[in-house]
Amino acid sequence: MSAAPSTGRRALLLVNGKARSGGASLDAIRAILRQGGLDLVEPENSTDCKEVIGRHAGAVDLVILGGGDGTMNAAAPALVETKLPFGILPLGTANDLARSLGLPLEPEAAARVIPTAPEKAIDLGWVNGHYYFNVASIGFSADLASELTADAKKTWGTVGYAIAAFRLLRRARPFTVTIEHDGCTEKVTTIQASVGNGRHYGGGMTVQEDATVDDGRLDFYSLEVAHWWRLIALLPALRRGTHGKAADVRAFETTELVLTTRKPRAVNTDGELTTWTPAHFKVVPKAVRVLAPDSAPSGSGTRFPLPF
Repeated sequence: MSAAPSTGRRALLLVNGKARSGGASLDAIRAILRQGGLDLVEPENSTDCKEVIGRHAGAVDLVILGGGDGTMNAAAPALVETKLPFGILPLGTANDLARSLGLPLEPEAAARVIPTAPEKAIDLGWVNGHYYFNVASIGFSADLASELTADAKKTWGTVGYAIAAFRLLRRARPFTVTIEHDGCTEKVTTIQASVGNGRHYGGGMTVQEDATVDDGRLDFYSLEVAHWWRLIALLPALRRGTHGKAADVRAFETTELVLTTRKPRAVNTDGELTTWTPAHFKVVPKAVRVLAPDSAPSGSGTRFPLPF
């Protein structure tokens, strides 16, 4: 494969070696990016992507992030601060941001998109000072995140999510949460409360059927089910994003809300436990710029989705 002449665009390439496919050879991907006219800058030590992006901000035109949704979240503060556009190499387990943007989930195919894709301004979710792209939750998914090890995700992928979820499901217990939004306060009993910014989460589940990453809103839902087995019946709707129509699911859209629990509960943001209740959520419109097609079909699902 012959290299194309450089266009002078310098790209900071950061790959999370701990991501599910982060240890794979990148030679073919590098060749594709260079053929697309990008000059690659690859720091030797890129464990702290926020620091590395900040250090190279004045010397590069874009950032290419190789990893999963956790990698994207780790880079988000630096992307907001530097205003650098970023491309995505989906090397993680779920790759839900790539799905929401309609990007290819095969890394080499995704690499071919980056050199010519336009910049697309997208929103970020924000909770207690932490940014996220897809969804933040308290309850079942936070408990799942604490039990699912990085090794299990790397070995089993979305199958690992499903196995861990069904093991945990029968032990799930409802809890009380107070929801403050748009001038009203509600106290409910739920198994899970989720606040979505993007479209997909959990390996292809859908936050809300018409949600997008640039709609300027947060999509909230609460699973107020009487028995754990009811969640199994809700799975098809959760996958399509139509669960808000169910009688035992509370759903609404907003731009800001606060969730409070009697005892502090962990908040799961895109698969990582990052903060605790009380949790103050906001949408940050057009916060970052990503290299993605203007109009793209929703990313493909997966055979073994995470239920929540």
